[in-house]
Amino acid sequence: MMSGTCAAKPHAVLVPFPAQGHLIPMMQLARLLHDRGFFVTFVNTEFNQKRLVRSRGLEWVQGFDDFQFETITEGLPPSDRDATQDPVALCDSIRKNCLPVFRDLLAKLVSTVELPRISCIVSDGVMSFAIDAGEELGIPVVQFWTASACGFMGYLQFHELIKRGIVPLKDENFVKDGSLDKEIDWIPGMRNVRLKDMPSFVRTTDIDDIMLNYLGDEAQNCLRASAIIINTFSDLEREVLNVIAPLSPPIYVVGPLTLLSKSISKGQASQFRPSLWREDRSCLEWLDKQEENSVIAWGLAQSKHPFLWIVRPDIAMGESAVLPQEFFEETKDRCLLTSWCPQEEVLSHPSVAFFLSHCGWNSTLESLSAGVPILCWPFFAEQQTNCRYICKEWEMGVEVDHEVKRDEIAMLVRDVMEGEKGKKMKAKALEWKEKAKEATRIGGSSYHDFDRFVQETLKDYALRPHLL
Repeated sequence: MMSGTCAAKPHAVLVPFPAQGHLIPMMQLARLLHDRGFFVTFVNTEFNQKRLVRSRGLEWVQGFDDFQFETITEGLPPSDRDATQDPVALCDSIRKNCLPVFRDLLAKLVSTVELPRISCIVSDGVMSFAIDAGEELGIPVVQFWTASACGFMGYLQFHELIKRGIVPLKDENFVKDGSLDKEIDWIPGMRNVRLKDMPSFVRTTDIDDIMLNYLGDEAQNCLRASAIIINTFSDLEREVLNVIAPLSPPIYVVGPLTLLSKSISKGQASQFRPSLWREDRSCLEWLDKQEENSVIAWGLAQSKHPFLWIVRPDIAMGESAVLPQEFFEETKDRCLLTSWCPQEEVLSHPSVAFFLSHCGWNSTLESLSAGVPILCWPFFAEQQTNCRYICKEWEMGVEVDHEVKRDEIAMLVRDVMEGEKGKKMKAKALEWKEKAKEATRIGGSSYHDFDRFVQETLKDYALRPHLL
C-alpha cells in the first residue's frame, strides 16, 4: 500500500528464497528497514504468495503503508499444495528461470512514477540472479545470508572439496564406511570439523549433483555483491566472520534479527510476522498449565516428561506420520501434538526446558535468544554444521545419534532434563542469551551494523545519478 509521501522515501526491493525458513528473516529485515523510513517491495514467488494469502488473509497482505508485495514465477508447474516445494526441483528451476522474470519486474518498478526510486535490492544469499539483474540496471545488490556464518563458510569450501578429490564420495556406502568421519583440517576459522559436519550436500557420489553445485556456486556468488548481511552476531561466530571478511565485500552482522526487531521496531511494523501455514496458538494455553522448565518442545514420549510436538504439514505425509494409539495412551495428559505454532513465543515460554530440533538457523537463534538448550537432530543442508557448533563451540546442546533406539533417546532426554549435563547446557544457553541481547541493544554490535548498513545505503543512494 502506498502513502501520499512515498515517492520521497528510499526504496528497498527484497527477494527471499521461497521457503518458510528464508521468508521469516527476510520479513524481519523488511520490518526493520520499514521502520527506518524505507518503502519496501517484497518479492515472493506466485506459489508462496498464494500460500501467504491463505495463511494470513488478504487484509494482512494489503494492510501495510509504504509496503507492497510483488510476485515472480520460479518456473515450476502450478500447484495448490500447501507445502514447501521440492528443494532440488526448486533450486534447478530458480537457476534456469528467475533472471528474466525478475529483470522484467525491476523494469516495471523503475518505470512506475508513483514509486520511489530503488535504493537497493536485498536478495537472499542463494538467489544470486538478482545480482545480475541489478548490475544491468545500475542498482546495488546486497546478499542476505539468512543462515549461519559457519554454514556460509562450509558452502564456500564446496569447490575446494571437489578440487581436492574429497567430494563427490567414491562409494554409496559412505554413511557406514567411515568416509564422513574424515577430518577437514584446512578450513580457516573452522577447527576440528569432519566431513559429516559440512553442509549435507557433500554427501553425494555425483559430481553433477544439483544441490552440491547450486549451493557451492551461490555461496561464491555472494562475494560478487555490493555487500553481505548475515543474521548472526559477532560474539557467536567471531572466528569464522574474521576469516570471511577479507574475502568478501562489506559485511553487516545484524542478528539475531528476532531480538534486533524488538529493539528497533514500533507501530504497525510489529505486525510483520509471515507464516506460510496457519498457526495454532492453543499450544501457548497448554504451556501456561505446565510447570516452569518442565516441557521439552518437540519432545519424545518415553521420557515421562511433558512435551509439545510440532509436526509440520509438509513433513508429516503418508502412513509413517500416523501415530499408533499406544502412543496417545502412553502420553495422555502430558503431550500436545499440533501442526504449526508461533515458535518464537513457544521457546520463550517459561515452561519450556529443552528444544529437540533439526538445527535450522532460525530455530537455533530463537532457542539461543530464549536461553533454551537444544537436543540436536540435524538432517539437511547446514543443519549438520550448526549442530557441531551448538554442541562443541557454544556448548548449549547435545547431538542425538540417528541410529539410537527410542529407549536410549528417552534416557538422553531424562539426562538433559534432570542431570548435570543439562544444567551446564542451560547455563551456557543463558550466557549466549545475554550476549545476544547485548549485541542487539542500542549501541550493541548488531544494532551498530544495521545502523551502518542503513546509513551507507542512503549515502550511496544520494550519490548515485538519477538515471532510473
